[in-house]
Amino acid sequence: MTTLPNCPECNSEYTYEDGNMLVCPMCAYEWSANDFSNEEEVKVYRDANRNILQDGDTVTVIKDLKVKGASSVLKQGTRVKNIRLVDGDHDIDCKIDGFGAMKLKSEFVKKI
Repeated sequence: MTTLPNCPECNSEYTYEDGNMLVCPMCAYEWSANDFSNEEEVKVYRDANRNILQDGDTVTVIKDLKVKGASSVLKQGTRVKNIRLVDGDHDIDCKIDGFGAMKLKSEFVKKI
């Protein structure tokens, strides 16, 4: 027995098939089974030059950045190796020599 997906509008589990359409009895929403795939949407992270970033890339900082809690700034041209992309306000988790663990916004870096 195949399980039907939950309703994309109200997330009700009581969906049923009506011909080639899926129907939600709770909110009366109708959709085609082909409209939505079970795969989640993949977010694309881009640098300042609109290049696509991936986990493990090496980037460089494009402008001096003030660092909260530190007396010095992160200088333009600083290389950041082996980045990790995450969801949130700051897209990049990384370790920078001399600073330690840090979060950066992808708009302030460019891919090398």
